Amino acid sequence: MKFIHTLCLAMALSGVGSGMRVLAQSGTQYFMHTITKGQGLYSISRMYNVTIEDIVKLNPGSDEGIRAGEQLKIPQKQTTQSGDRQFHTIQAGETLYQLTVKYKISAQEICSANPGLSASNFRIGQVIVIPAVKKTPEQTPSSPAVKAEETPKKQEWKEMHKVKRKETIFSISQQYGITQEELIAANPELKKKKLKKGSFIFIPYSKAELENQKKAAAPAPTNEELFSKSSKSKKKISTIKVALMIPFTTSAEEKSRMIEFYEGFLIAVDSLKQQGVSMDIYTYDTKGSVSGINNILKKNELKEMDIIIGPVNQACIPPLTTFSEKNDIRLVIPFAPKVDQVFKSPNIYQVNTPQSYLYSEVYEHFIRKFKKANVVFLNVNNGDKEKMEFVKGLKTELAAQKIDFKEMTVDGSYTNNSKLLSLMSKSGENLFIPTSGRASALTKIVPLLTTIHRENADYDMHLFGYPEWQTYTGDYLPAFYELDTYFYSSFYTNNLFPAAVNFSKSFRRWYSKDMANTYPKYGMLGFDIGYFFLKGLSTQGNKLEDRLDKVKVTPIQTGFKFERVNNWGGFINRKVFFVHFTRDFELIKLDFD
Repeated sequence: MKFIHTLCLAMALSGVGSGMRVLAQSGTQYFMHTITKGQGLYSISRMYNVTIEDIVKLNPGSDEGIRAGEQLKIPQKQTTQSGDRQFHTIQAGETLYQLTVKYKISAQEICSANPGLSASNFRIGQVIVIPAVKKTPEQTPSSPAVKAEETPKKQEWKEMHKVKRKETIFSISQQYGITQEELIAANPELKKKKLKKGSFIFIPYSKAELENQKKAAAPAPTNEELFSKSSKSKKKISTIKVALMIPFTTSAEEKSRMIEFYEGFLIAVDSLKQQGVSMDIYTYDTKGSVSGINNILKKNELKEMDIIIGPVNQACIPPLTTFSEKNDIRLVIPFAPKVDQVFKSPNIYQVNTPQSYLYSEVYEHFIRKFKKANVVFLNVNNGDKEKMEFVKGLKTELAAQKIDFKEMTVDGSYTNNSKLLSLMSKSGENLFIPTSGRASALTKIVPLLTTIHRENADYDMHLFGYPEWQTYTGDYLPAFYELDTYFYSSFYTNNLFPAAVNFSKSFRRWYSKDMANTYPKYGMLGFDIGYFFLKGLSTQGNKLEDRLDKVKVTPIQTGFKFERVNNWGGFINRKVFFVHFTRDFELIKLDFD
């Protein structure tokens, strides 16, 4: 696979490859993107508005796999010259001030277009948006009334020129890089008299030279100064205005889930009101349609919201995103796993972690936890398509970390026991990972592993699996404990945890019913989302985006770890738990920071 690695970039920045740097920043070829954890070709293509094919064409082999820390060439298809924004990769030694000069825009415009950019993270390799230059009506040059005998002030001209034979106003202005109007303004007599060979005329400084003189006279402002002056002031929040947009007029099953979500949300509101938080809650039925959303967005009160929670339906996300951007309102999308708009809109919070970001978090925690384990993948019915990408990615990470792994197909034959035993380590822990998360896979794997464990108690054995396993505890809970099982998830609660017990009691007391036995539990999801964001706004106000790490809450079911996807985009939730069923019949939620 051919990538531009860090060494190559360092050479370019040091001057050895200066030609590459110019090409990368030319605005017509490409710029450099450093891959971060969780990014795939799809997410990168969405954030830069190019196709995957465009990226692969510039980076042969990238379709076979990419890794964090590597660099990709991204085609620069948009330029400020055509009235569109473009992207810029910060070079060694560059400052925000230099970019304002280079692109002829203000620091405020750059900062507004890149809310994730700050003086602390303005560093080499960061990609930022350069917004389009705002066109202003062209001014008609006009020359002040100057008497013929008057001469320009010293600072307005830089030298004298002796007119040569056949020279014209046009040829002289071209020679010195100035306009004919500037030359005539410095020599008003030229309006009435023709140039004469041997005569002398003033050559003024060009507008660009004068501007540079002014800038050179004062020291360039630092990044800290420019970011401080360009910080966007927002209205203070006294009463939090919240709009909840969910579909109540829909199928019976979805309606039941949405009502439970709303009920959990109301418990969070009540809890915060008891703490003195002032809130106005507006609830709207989107009817699960774009027309329903559009009708809601016509309401005048929507523009005054501090935060909108919703929608549920994928098709409703674009119009609501446009509205939130136009009116600078936070938009929390609680359910959708695929939100392309989060890569381009700074106001979006995506709660349901995108798959590539979820997997990257799992891989990192897996390597940290099981680096010395003997890993064995168990193929059952050739796995399932849903888990193929996860398994492939985990194998790639293990190989990159030089961690050996083994594979075996479980087909139910009597030879499975001896074959599996031959793959196991007597001195270390053995970790078994099915290539399928289905219950049918566990039906074949669990009996095999429990038999081996009972016959070989001196072997250290563990089973590792998937989020949906928490819905199988009715059938497999004893086996999960016996096999010292782990699974990863973004949503999890133990019904015996005090917080879960108390919430379930409150829910039952409020609504005279229990929550549905679903994964996740929608009542808890509504409570967690409502409590996190409303608590955050009540304690951090409009500094929430800069102080997300200071929002201290203990969710019942949903973990929160929001990070910006890029300098101009929104936030995705990267929180992942490992749930551990121990042989001591303990249930432990491993929380990774």
